Amino acid sequence: MSTLRNSFLVLLIFSSFFISSLVFAVEEKKESSEPIIITSKSLVNDSKAKTATFEGNVVAKKGEVTLYASKMIVYYEDEQKGGNIKMIEAIGNVKLVRSDRVITSHKATYYPEPEEVVVFTGQPRATDGKNLVTGEKITYFMKDDRSLVEKSKVYLKEKRTEK
Repeated sequence: MSTLRNSFLVLLIFSSFFISSLVFAVEEKKESSEPIIITSKSLVNDSKAKTATFEGNVVAKKGEVTLYASKMIVYYEDEQKGGNIKMIEAIGNVKLVRSDRVITSHKATYYPEPEEVVVFTGQPRATDGKNLVTGEKITYFMKDDRSLVEKSKVYLKEKRTEK
């Protein structure tokens, strides 16, 4: 009887691990397929240079992440290669918002491949509630929701509670 119960517990633990892994994989696939929606006051497309320049109150949204800037330049591939975005440069009053976390800087560069990364330069500052991190450069890994801060300085004012 004890062996049967132990086998059942092992099976239950394994199946719950498998189900949670499957849910995570589906969520990750869903998030990566979400489009980037960009709005602005003006748009200039240069087919030869393969760039689209957005100016004036630019807002780029992908899932739960929103990026604001005065100007954004989108670099894209040839149509024969799929026309995918290679890089986005955000310039002037840059602000990335994801729930209660905010990163600001003078410039940010978004790289969709090989992993979604945004590199902030020009006095980058990251806030999470009342806590503040500054540095020379902040690299934000979107899929992992983690950051790498070079030459960092951290100001902790409140304890973070787990949700």
